[in-house]
Amino acid sequence: MIEKSVVSQLVEEWLKEKDYFLVDVVVTPDNRIVVEIDHAEGVWIEDCVELSRFIESKLDREQEDFELEVGSAGIGQPFKVLQQYLNHIGMEVEVLVADGRKLTGILKEADETNFTVTISKKVKLEGEKRPKMVNEDVTFTYNEIKYTKYLISFK
Repeated sequence: MIEKSVVSQLVEEWLKEKDYFLVDVVVTPDNRIVVEIDHAEGVWIEDCVELSRFIESKLDREQEDFELEVGSAGIGQPFKVLQQYLNHIGMEVEVLVADGRKLTGILKEADETNFTVTISKKVKLEGEKRPKMVNEDVTFTYNEIKYTKYLISFK
């Protein structure tokens, strides 16, 4: 079986001097290799083809056959790496919290340990007749959530 670390190393070698970043590498027991890359401004098919050819040139099909798929992490898919959070700061995201709550809001900030989303919610303020919408920053560690993903809006 082809090792995931070998494929990851090849991808990292190709990524040097490029604005792309590695999102995920999956190698199944039957040697199906799936590589996901991303870029702040989207992924070009030509670059996926170039990376695919680069990986294929470094692996020997005579020694071990494999199936290779190289693509974008995909819009609307859950974030897998910190760089995806950083690229989506200021944008609307959906967060599924481990306790089952689903929140939507604007991704405010992110670092290696946690991220903050600004959500809007109705609150009945003291002395007011009607609830008002207020913004609240909610901070999560990555262990507290099931996923975060970019919320595609057609407004």
